[in-house]
Amino acid sequence: MMNNDRTTACVVGGGPAGMVLGLLLARAGVEVTVLEKHADFLRDFRGDTVHPSTLELLDELGLGARFDAMPHRRVDSIRAMLDGGTVQIGNFSLLHHPRPYVALTPQWDFLNLLAAAGEEEPTFTLVRDAEVTGLLTDEDRVTGVRWRDRVTGEEHTLQATLTIGCDGRGSTVREASGLRSRAFGVPLDVEWFRLPRLEGDPEGGVGRFTRGHFAVMIDRGDYWQCGYLIRKGGDAELRAKGIDTLRTRLSRLIPWTTDRVGALQSWDDVSLLDVRLDRLRRWSKPGLLLIGDAAHAMSPVGGVGINLAVADAVAAARIVGPALRSGPISPVRLAGVQARRWLPAAVIQGVQRGLHRVILGAALDVDPDAPVPPATELPRVVRFAQRHPKLQLVPARLFGLGLLPEHAPAWARRPQAPVQEPAEV
Repeated sequence: MMNNDRTTACVVGGGPAGMVLGLLLARAGVEVTVLEKHADFLRDFRGDTVHPSTLELLDELGLGARFDAMPHRRVDSIRAMLDGGTVQIGNFSLLHHPRPYVALTPQWDFLNLLAAAGEEEPTFTLVRDAEVTGLLTDEDRVTGVRWRDRVTGEEHTLQATLTIGCDGRGSTVREASGLRSRAFGVPLDVEWFRLPRLEGDPEGGVGRFTRGHFAVMIDRGDYWQCGYLIRKGGDAELRAKGIDTLRTRLSRLIPWTTDRVGALQSWDDVSLLDVRLDRLRRWSKPGLLLIGDAAHAMSPVGGVGINLAVADAVAAARIVGPALRSGPISPVRLAGVQARRWLPAAVIQGVQRGLHRVILGAALDVDPDAPVPPATELPRVVRFAQRHPKLQLVPARLFGLGLLPEHAPAWARRPQAPVQEPAEV
């Protein structure tokens, strides 16, 4: 049996882009339905960084105090552990900004915050366990989606004036749309796993970089969410060597993890992130718009994917939101979202491609099972940056605010409640 329903805006995907867009469209008075594939947001291996531009957006939406009340850590600098010592390469406190820091918080808490705010709006609906399986079309116009209830197996259709694909790098909507993308080669994949966090460990985040090895550890309070970079396509070879190989590599790279790498009991404790870097040539067609990773999949380098996706959502809501109350959106207006957001995405992807090529690609060609190099003098460019700390404003600006920060439209703003003491963990 097929159930048929109708909405004005169908948002596919309950990630950061989808939830922000759903909330903003509802505040524009648009009937919006967000279809989320899973039953909840409790999934590991998602980005946890909420950057200054997104924090400011939450203040504009009146959600800053609620965010501050959630467990999180504030990081005001970007540090890296190199062979020659720990260096600071970015300083967010140099930003002239109301929130000059990055907040580390589990993404599920962030998404639950947005979902709760959305449900306060009478035109907002979030449907969980809703797996989109295809698009509805009428000649060349997209008119909605087909979706399956993952609990009951029941098939549904949802007619929509506008369908927005926010379903990430593996977007079903993008695949069904026929829109073509341009892929950029990447030299790396990432193995994701947890390690216990003990008293006395560093706070915030840890990045360790040397020839053949790169690891990032994100502080989640009582455990570390860890990412270990490997050569693209090297997962099968690494797994064939046994889990002890990963334990040994990590303990050599970051010696203070030696007493806990045994928490990795098997490869079942490790998940592979297949890193992709691509960009749609066109982000829209009649009745359809794609934003976030569905339009431009980002590398995890810099941790900026969430914030670019959120900025896409804000721009999309401002450009199409109020107009949706009057009927279908013209192709020209839909194309305006890409015109607004293409340059920030392209520039960040260009920076990521450069880092892949110049630093990561060459370093990952080194045998990762060879001994970690002894301490050496820091590279000249790093020493220069340390002598001129104001240069740290450049990466802080690029990765903290981006080229084109987006602000909530006036009709979406709400009064800010008094800011509570931050619930830093």
